Amino acid sequence: MSENERVAVITGGSGAIGTAIATALQASGYRTVTLGRRGGDIRADLTTQAATRSAAAEVLEKHGRVDVLVHSAAIIDQMHLHELDADRWRAVQAVNVEAPLWLAQAFTPGMIERQFGRIIFIASDTLWSPPGGEFLPYVASKGAMMGIVRTLAMELGGDGIAVTAVAPGLTDTPIARSVNDPAQLEAVVATQAMKRALVPEDTASAVAFLASEGAQAMTGQVLVVDGGSTMR
Repeated sequence: MSENERVAVITGGSGAIGTAIATALQASGYRTVTLGRRGGDIRADLTTQAATRSAAAEVLEKHGRVDVLVHSAAIIDQMHLHELDADRWRAVQAVNVEAPLWLAQAFTPGMIERQFGRIIFIASDTLWSPPGGEFLPYVASKGAMMGIVRTLAMELGGDGIAVTAVAPGLTDTPIARSVNDPAQLEAVVATQAMKRALVPEDTASAVAFLASEGAQAMTGQVLVVDGGSTMR
């Protein structure tokens, strides 16, 4: 790696959306490092603080720097209010909310030193239109995520670090197809202004833009990529 080559870390990098993000950032000139529990360049169990910090240390040891952090990993554990228990609730928050904070703690000192950095969260349009009560832990985690985006944008902006989010709608991925039948996927498309299924590359293109020099004046913002299902 050349001294000035920028490095992007993508959590959930072995999933369909994470893989598309890594490909898009590679095309933009970034060296990419994917973190995944079952795959990726570095195995990482983001449910625990210790394992998350260990993965961050491994990234820095192997690559020396991180310029872009994309948090795409997520747990979607469906629970209605009467089904909630502390362990399952905390597991969702640990991956969706806490893990990117521990990674940011590890990577932002280098970003501050270089006066450049991008932290990009993959949120969800379910934050504005929850599909059902069983998505309580997941939607709550995305709400917390947006609070983090805005607060970190204020804290880190003076050091050249932008903090943003991309909120995709229901995207055609193997996981989505495993929990939705074709009729359900078609019903979601019908709510969109643009009548086509969303694909992982839609989210990846938005991430690549936010990681680019062209987005250097954007921070504390969320780009909603859901075909116009959510207008805001």
